[in-house]
Amino acid sequence: MLKYTGKRIFIGILSLFVLVTAAFFLTRLMPGSPFQSGNVSGDVLKSMEEEYGLDKPMTEQYRLYLGNLLQGDLGVSYKKPGVTVVEVIRRAWPMTAALGGLAILAAVVFGTLLGIWQASSDRKAVKGGIFLGAIMGTGIPNFVIALLLMFFFGVKLKLLPIAGLTGPENYILPVISLAVYPTAVIARMMQNTFREEMQKDYVVLARAKGLKPGRTALTHILKNAWIPVLNYIGPAAAFLLTGSFVVESIFTIPGLGREFVNSIGNRDYTLIMGLTVFMGIVVIGINLLTDLLCAWLDPRVRRACR
Repeated sequence: MLKYTGKRIFIGILSLFVLVTAAFFLTRLMPGSPFQSGNVSGDVLKSMEEEYGLDKPMTEQYRLYLGNLLQGDLGVSYKKPGVTVVEVIRRAWPMTAALGGLAILAAVVFGTLLGIWQASSDRKAVKGGIFLGAIMGTGIPNFVIALLLMFFFGVKLKLLPIAGLTGPENYILPVISLAVYPTAVIARMMQNTFREEMQKDYVVLARAKGLKPGRTALTHILKNAWIPVLNYIGPAAAFLLTGSFVVESIFTIPGLGREFVNSIGNRDYTLIMGLTVFMGIVVIGINLLTDLLCAWLDPRVRRACR
């Protein structure tokens, strides 16, 4: 297990280095300048670029950025003078993390329950209804779901707020919008894996010994059926915790997604890089934890790595 953990950490660090390198040079290749506007003269633009070191060769800028990054310095926003990238992340991250955490929690709970219900039920109406709901959930984009929820529950019925995060009720619509797709995917995966596990010999033996179906499902089937689902939950959680750009924009939520979109439009190099690095760390970290948890639950994963 220790050797497997070391390999996964090394791959994570290497992936982060590749991400930082690619993002840096692609950002610098964007047309225009962060300080370019209609009322800025050429001399002023040149002096501002010299002040922020943008007049240096690209390789020199890259070396300086890596040095600052290793010291934990993500720089200062070009478009928000005096505001560091860390301050922007500290302000926007809690909103995005709260939405993403609630969405993935709802998806795991409801997706698992629906998948088990579909696999264990003998009623055609239940199987067909959950199957149809899963197909629709995976086929309809989350921004369409967000607009529909906003229209019916916010505009027509006026039951829920549709902008900002000022209270607990503000979380309901964006969380549902983010949770529909992963819930549908988890339900389909759980239904397939749970049904396969129900037909294996150890389940037949447990039932022959007189174990109740509920206890058999919780103590034997669910652990093995959940491993493929866990492999999906890692990337899904990473995506939701780093922000859904469209949903945050629709509900006017000042999270990481909205900040990232604005930074690209403003050509704010340091903010783009800082948000990319932070989201990359979150994604790689969650995937690393998921891989280690899968390896701990299933020794076959460790043997496959060796």
